[in-house]
Amino acid sequence: MTDKFDKAPAGSPAGQVPVSPAATAAPENIKAIPVRHVGRWISGAVVIGLLVALGYAFSQGNIQWQAVGDKLFDSNVVAGAGRTLLISVLAMVLGVLLGVVLAVMRLSKNPVTSWVAWLYIWFFRGTPVYVQLLLWFNLALIFPILNIPFIYKDEMTDVMTPFMCALLGLALNEAAYMAEICRAGIQSVDEGQTEASHALGMTQAKTMRRVVLPQALRVIIPPTGNEFINMLKTSSLVYAVTYNELLRSTSQIGSTSYAVMEMLFVASIWYIVMTSVFSVGQYYLERRFARGSLRSLPLTPWQRVKVNLAAFSNRPSGGVSS
Repeated sequence: MTDKFDKAPAGSPAGQVPVSPAATAAPENIKAIPVRHVGRWISGAVVIGLLVALGYAFSQGNIQWQAVGDKLFDSNVVAGAGRTLLISVLAMVLGVLLGVVLAVMRLSKNPVTSWVAWLYIWFFRGTPVYVQLLLWFNLALIFPILNIPFIYKDEMTDVMTPFMCALLGLALNEAAYMAEICRAGIQSVDEGQTEASHALGMTQAKTMRRVVLPQALRVIIPPTGNEFINMLKTSSLVYAVTYNELLRSTSQIGSTSYAVMEMLFVASIWYIVMTSVFSVGQYYLERRFARGSLRSLPLTPWQRVKVNLAAFSNRPSGGVSS
């Protein structure tokens, strides 16, 4: 057997190795020097300068800003904003419902229904909304009398009121776009889901209603929110069919009070407020439907603000220690 030798230096206790003072000294703090981004400061200063110049130009223009504040909550303006919201919501609901039907027809194996849905989408996506509104408004030139045998009969001018023209023009046009959005959402669902449903004995209609559409909503909801926000702005085109929405209400006030630009600013403020409110709702709706596809949801804007404030308050003042 070999003998075990003690490797400890002479004069020191067995099993203990002397440690130098340099090895036990605490490491020095690392002073982090941030990288200077001169280009960012220059570009930021240029953008701020342009914004200041733009604000100064508007402040010196021939605009009665007091009239903007006075007419912002005028009763006619508020009523016009309410009618804009009403026509947008109704047109969007009808557009979504008809869009789902058209999407199912487009995906049908029946060549007749598929072809009819394609023709509808082709026509309404190929013509401007303004033209479609004028077609509905002047429909009495083609059909003076609306005659549905044994059900309804009346003059077309009495049927096609400004509200009805606006509703049909916006809803039928929106249905063409919603049909393509719904079709993309339905096709995003794996075919195995449909096959499994059929194996369980579900019918085609029940499979679509209980399995496919609930999963397709995650893809359908985000562009649908964008379409509704766009609908709020597109509703200003119903001015052409004399429907008294927000733009027409403000324009009438502007033409009688000679405050044309001021009332256009009032209309713009209302449109921005409405789209901003619904944009917030769209964000949280998308966040809710993303729960099944993301492991962890991204922070909301308010949560990000709180995290940044907490990080700023807890940041060390003496540099970064290793």
